[in-house]
Amino acid sequence: MEEPTITRIEVQTASVPLKRPFKTALRTVTTAQTLIVQISDSMGYVGFGEAAPTPVITGDTLASISEAINHVIGPKLIGKALSHSEDIKAIIDQSMVHNSSPKAALNIAVNDLISQHYGIPLYQLLGGNADQILTDYTVSVGSIDDMIGQANDLVAQGFTTLKLKVGDDSEANDVAKVSAIRKAVGPQIKLRLDANQGWHPKQAVAAINRMKTLGLDIQFVEQPVRAADFDGLAFVTANTTTMIMADESIFSVTDAQRLINMRGCDLINLKLMKAGGIDNALKINTLAEAAGIPCMVGSMIESSVSVTAAANLAAAKQNVRYVDLDASMMFSSNPISGGLVNKRNQISLPHRAGLGFQS
Repeated sequence: MEEPTITRIEVQTASVPLKRPFKTALRTVTTAQTLIVQISDSMGYVGFGEAAPTPVITGDTLASISEAINHVIGPKLIGKALSHSEDIKAIIDQSMVHNSSPKAALNIAVNDLISQHYGIPLYQLLGGNADQILTDYTVSVGSIDDMIGQANDLVAQGFTTLKLKVGDDSEANDVAKVSAIRKAVGPQIKLRLDANQGWHPKQAVAAINRMKTLGLDIQFVEQPVRAADFDGLAFVTANTTTMIMADESIFSVTDAQRLINMRGCDLINLKLMKAGGIDNALKINTLAEAAGIPCMVGSMIESSVSVTAAANLAAAKQNVRYVDLDASMMFSSNPISGGLVNKRNQISLPHRAGLGFQS
């Protein structure tokens, strides 16, 4: 029997309004721009992937992603046999430096194809730890009243864990916002913070320790300082007892190894758009697990395509203890049907082969 080969790569862009503006210390998004990839093979299977442009984090734009896939990486994959998946994934990784988002889209689509040929869901191929996971939901940056309103609405919808965006203001105002939200939602709701690089190291220590003194019961604080400030992140980790998570600081295995060697964080956030896809995220998770560091799986502002891929990764691995995959719920609609199913804070993965999308 002739083995399946990659025959075609198609790219389409989508623009979808969000249900409400998404605001962080780095940016405000009202309409999500994304790019959907379809990789077809000689047996008629189609694998789906997605790249979300996030210039302030990955440096990738819609135009640069399209160029990378259509004219640099994609042409090198045509004719490659899926049975040589290591070769295919190496080509995706090595055809150009950086450009992690287009690499992620192609890597996701290849993994979708491979798991379809095995006839099993992707999470089973990756490890099969679970088929359901629980996610938080993000409260965007805003005034105290606005953030309390968002938090109360989400709790009323059934969310039991909230991620609060901070870091756009003084640390004193951030503490005041978090304190007010804790009072509003009560002690039973888990609160996480994400400063999106918005604090200086000493600011971060002051704010985090103040919240500890006030008994605000913060589960962890994500990326309190600038991405390149590894020393600053290590300083915050050493001078607080609240768990500190690295996000934008870690794109690669090399970044993760460096920060682990510095004892620079307690937790690591895995994102496919940063890592360049599922396989590199798996490598970072393995390294973290060996060092005793749990991981979270999160996303950029992505549709259900890449969020489904991220959810399969999260469900597959025991070392993924936390999930932040609310992004596709923020979309007013999704570009294609299929994939994960959201019911309040619960994500259920399809039992169909691959990621569960239909061309």
